[in-house]
Amino acid sequence: MTAKTIWPYILTMAAVTYLIRMLPLTLVRGKIRSRFVRSFLFYVPYAVLAAMTIPAVFTSAGSVGASVVGFVVAVLLALAGAPLLPVALAACAAAYLAGLVGGWMG
Repeated sequence: MTAKTIWPYILTMAAVTYLIRMLPLTLVRGKIRSRFVRSFLFYVPYAVLAAMTIPAVFTSAGSVGASVVGFVVAVLLALAGAPLLPVALAACAAAYLAGLVGGWMG
């Protein structure tokens, strides 16, 4: 890709990003009164974060088996109320050990 052909892509991406951020500010003037819309907008960031994170969780360890072990450990520790850093470290260690023991490491 040359410098001449990349500029239309960059400008299109800039315009789309700008419109996505500008349109809600100009179209929604007052406070949103609908409980449904407010509830929907409240959960959008969590849904997007989950949609971006979950596929990476199951492909990060090099095998689905080791990733599932790490995921299960993370969920159990999180449900038990453990802090974020220990949950992340334990999930990484569990996935690594499952990969070693199960022979799933590439």
